[in-house]
Amino acid sequence: MDDELIQVAWTLGASRLRAFWHVVLPLSRPGILTGMVLSFAHTVGEFGVVLMVGGNIPGVTRTVSISIYDEVQALNYAAAGQTALFLLAFSFLVLTLTYLLQRKVKMW
Repeated sequence: MDDELIQVAWTLGASRLRAFWHVVLPLSRPGILTGMVLSFAHTVGEFGVVLMVGGNIPGVTRTVSISIYDEVQALNYAAAGQTALFLLAFSFLVLTLTYLLQRKVKMW
């Protein structure tokens, strides 16, 4: 973001807080949204860290990726495939909605 935009806001009498809320935050919104979605997408499929740090405690550290792992270990490939398909569809939906929101933000 160009620092001159903040300086213009200050020149027009805006306080630092007002310049942040009315200049910096609206211009940063697409980047913040993208960062949140990418962080979410990364953690949805997280497997190794959850299993190593939290272990596989039923009802406590149960994540979708650990559920797929447990189903494969139990040789229940149909359930593992259904869960993986759900995870894929969910991730696709979230990324599609984010893409559409990004396009709307750019049009405003």
